[in-house]
Amino acid sequence: MAKVYLKRAEKTPATGEDDTREIVARMLAEIETGGEERALQYARELDKHEGEIVVSDEAVEKAGASLPQSVKDDIQFSYDRVRGFAEAQLGSMKEFETELSPGLFAGQRLIPVNAAGCYVPGGRYAHVASAVMSVTTAKVAGVKNVVVCSPPNRDHAGAHPAIIYTANLCGADTILNMGGVQGVASLAFGLFTGHKADIIVGPGNRFVAEAKRILFGRVGIDLFAGPTEILVIADDSADPDVVASDLVGQAEHGPDSPAWLVSLSRDVAEAAMARVPEYIARLPEPNRTAAENAWRDYGEVVLVDTREEAVDVSDVYAPEHLEVQADDLDWWLDHLTNYGSLFLGEETTVAYGDKCSGTNHILPTKGAARYTGGLSVGKFIKTVTWQRMSRDANRSVGVASSRISRLEGMEGHALTGDDRLHKYFPQETFTLKP
Repeated sequence: MAKVYLKRAEKTPATGEDDTREIVARMLAEIETGGEERALQYARELDKHEGEIVVSDEAVEKAGASLPQSVKDDIQFSYDRVRGFAEAQLGSMKEFETELSPGLFAGQRLIPVNAAGCYVPGGRYAHVASAVMSVTTAKVAGVKNVVVCSPPNRDHAGAHPAIIYTANLCGADTILNMGGVQGVASLAFGLFTGHKADIIVGPGNRFVAEAKRILFGRVGIDLFAGPTEILVIADDSADPDVVASDLVGQAEHGPDSPAWLVSLSRDVAEAAMARVPEYIARLPEPNRTAAENAWRDYGEVVLVDTREEAVDVSDVYAPEHLEVQADDLDWWLDHLTNYGSLFLGEETTVAYGDKCSGTNHILPTKGAARYTGGLSVGKFIKTVTWQRMSRDANRSVGVASSRISRLEGMEGHALTGDDRLHKYFPQETFTLKP
C-alpha cells in the first residue's frame, strides 16, 4: 500500500491507562463497602458539593425557570430528532415465532431492562446533548426506571440547570447531583435511589470510562469509551478549510482527543494542516490549549493513492466519528465498515450528530467500532429466546440430544432426554448412544 504519513501521532488513545485503573478500582471498592456515606465524602472532597444529592422537584422546576426559552427550544429540537430516530430503531426490531421442525416452536422476545443509569458529563461543559442521547433512547426502549447522575457545578450548587431540565424533559425518573467514579458507583450499587442499574451508559472522562469498564459484568455498559475521535477522509474535491475546521472541532474536547486525516490529495492535506493552527487560535481557553495538545500529540495525517487504500486505512483506525468529504458518497457508504457514526459529505459534520440531528453520539472509541456500534434502543433491550414443543417432537429432538450429550460425556444431560422418551413412548425403542 502506498501510504505516507505527513504527520505521526506521538501518543495513542491507550496512553496512561494503568494509573487510572488503580485509582478507580480503589475508589469503587471503598464506595461499595462504605455505601452512600463514602460516596458523599468523595463528592465533598472532589466536587466540593455539600448540597442535596437527589434533585428535588423544586430544583427541577427552578432549573427550567432559569433557562431562556430559546435554549429550551433548541433542547426540544434535539429531543424530537433523537426520539424520532430511536423510535425508528425500535420499529426495526421484532419478536417472532417459528416452527423449526414439526412440533418444535421457538421464538424471540424483546424485553427492556428494568433500570438504566445515565451518566451525563458536566465538568468543563454542560453536556445537555448527552442527556438527550441517553435518557431519550432508554425511555423509547421502554426502561421503567432511568436514573441520571451528573457532576455538581460549583456555580449552581448542583448539576447544571440545563442538564437537569433536559434530563427531566427526556423522562428521567431520578436525577443525582453526583459525578465521577462516585456517580458511576452510585448508579451501579443503587445508592440514593434503591434502584441498581442493569446497564450504565453515557460518556465521561477517563475515570468514568474506567469505572464502567471495571463494573462491566456486574452491570451492562454501552461500550468501552475513551477520548473522542475524528477521522476525515478527503479527496481533491474537499475544502481544506472545512477539513481543518472539523479536525479542530473535535480536538477541543480534550488534550487526548485524536484527530486523523486520510487524504487522497497532498495539496488538500498540506493546506488543511496549515489551517489547523489558525483555527485552533480562534478558540477560547481552555479549549485552545486542549486542541493544541491534542493535535500535537494525537493528530495524524496519512496520504494514500486510491480510495480503496483510504478505506483500508480508515477501517484499521475504526474511528468513533468518520467524515467523508469526497466525491461519490454512495461508494464510500457501501465500502466503509469500521466506524461509530458516518458523516457523508461536506454538508454534515460531527457536531450535528453530537448535538441535534438525530443519530446517537454515544459511540465506540479506541478501535471498538471493529465489533460494536454506538448506543441504540437495542442496548437497553434484552433479546431473549424461548421454545416449546409437542410430545411427538421429542422423538427426533430427544434422541439427537441424548446421543450428542453422550458423545460429549454428559450422561446427566442424556438421561433428561431418555426419561422423557420412556415416559412419552413407553412401547418404543430408541437408539440413544452415538
